[in-house]
Amino acid sequence: MTTPRRRSRTTPVLDWIWASPATSKVPEIIPLFWLVKILTTAGGEATSDYLTRFGNIVGGGIEVLVFAVGLLLQFGTSRYRAVSYWWLAFSIAIFGTGVADFLHLDVHISYLGTSLLWAAILAAVFWLWHRGEGTLSIHSIHTRPRELYYWATVFATFALGTALGDYTAAVLNMGFFGSAIFFGVLILLPGLACWRLGLNSVTAFWASYVVTRPLGASFADWFSKPHGIGGMAYGNGPTAAVCFVLVAALVAYLAIFRPDIQQGVDSLEV
Repeated sequence: MTTPRRRSRTTPVLDWIWASPATSKVPEIIPLFWLVKILTTAGGEATSDYLTRFGNIVGGGIEVLVFAVGLLLQFGTSRYRAVSYWWLAFSIAIFGTGVADFLHLDVHISYLGTSLLWAAILAAVFWLWHRGEGTLSIHSIHTRPRELYYWATVFATFALGTALGDYTAAVLNMGFFGSAIFFGVLILLPGLACWRLGLNSVTAFWASYVVTRPLGASFADWFSKPHGIGGMAYGNGPTAAVCFVLVAALVAYLAIFRPDIQQGVDSLEV
């Protein structure tokens, strides 16, 4: 008689911390997705800048705490939930900004250096993801490894976008508003290339996704920063609060009416 295989004792703990995906754990890409994404990037930039007034220990600790809560919410569910997904996205926007700014302000790496660093990290994540899973499609996030790769990619894009937006504004002297217009045009190009030139849709998605970060951050800096450096001087706190309210309202709509639930992806699509 064959002895039944004993189940690993660590499995229940792992399932409690990191629920095994039952279906895709990311939203469908609808127009509202891009709006919420840009608002989270803007809010994350303003929130992180606001928290700098409390110093690296307190301000950084708050960012880590918000990020940790986001991880628990998102990885603790087996399906896409708008609130948990966007909480983690917003927290990454805050924490990613803090990390990128720390590397520049405290470690003294130039904006170009931090941009190149995060571009290399992002490329490495993409390479490992595709090598291990054979796909970078957001319609295939229904295994633990793919979910991990997905959020590692999201984090890298946020940090890269922060550094890139600061580079265009400060080093290339485009200013906050000029950078916002530049990235606003740039974000449209992958979609146009996909539509008219046959660019792969997955490539087009990630190319546009990267640009959402400097686009949102540039607008946030334009609204929040003092007149003397090219801003409208509304302040980091009010800018962060407005973005948070807008994101909360839109996420509530998504959670109630669920227009962004992926359809027909319960199978192992690649």
